[in-house]
Amino acid sequence: MDHLPRIDDVMVVAPWCLEIRWAQPADRAPVPPAISRVDLSGWVATGGDVLAPLRDLKLFNQATVGNYGASVTWDHGEGDLSIDALHVKELVEQQKPFSTDELNAWQNRHSLSNNESADLIHVALSTWNEYKAGRKVPKRVGMLLRAFDRDPLLLQAHFRPRKSGRPKADEASIADRIQNSNGGNF
Repeated sequence: MDHLPRIDDVMVVAPWCLEIRWAQPADRAPVPPAISRVDLSGWVATGGDVLAPLRDLKLFNQATVGNYGASVTWDHGEGDLSIDALHVKELVEQQKPFSTDELNAWQNRHSLSNNESADLIHVALSTWNEYKAGRKVPKRVGMLLRAFDRDPLLLQAHFRPRKSGRPKADEASIADRIQNSNGGNF
């Protein structure tokens, strides 16, 4: 059974960045506390008039755990200056670096060749192979691959399968090549 995430503690660690200590579900064996960092600058910047007060760092620095761990709040849960734990967890997941293991799992999950994967994200095949070999995956690539997982239609709209083997030439071009290689004599 999946549990909704709960927050044990929150601490401001940088402008618009929080460190979250996640609560452990009571029905699971104890493990070391899971701690995540999340950057909420984009959330605040795109929150319009509702979140405009959080652009003031003095107010943002007053972040506390709200609603028994179900949110982070800046107004004691009495207004709109809160973000629920589920959305915090989602932001944490989206902001994580995309590892080589995740890249390989992504490719396997979608059954794409190296060429198809490279074509899909518009990088050279050698670059894709470097990611697979352990080169750091850029944030923009991780964002795109996660977006393809969230929205299969996005993948379907931009994926172009490759045919295996060499492209087949039509008979006229084969005859032209033979003629040119023999000096025009058969």
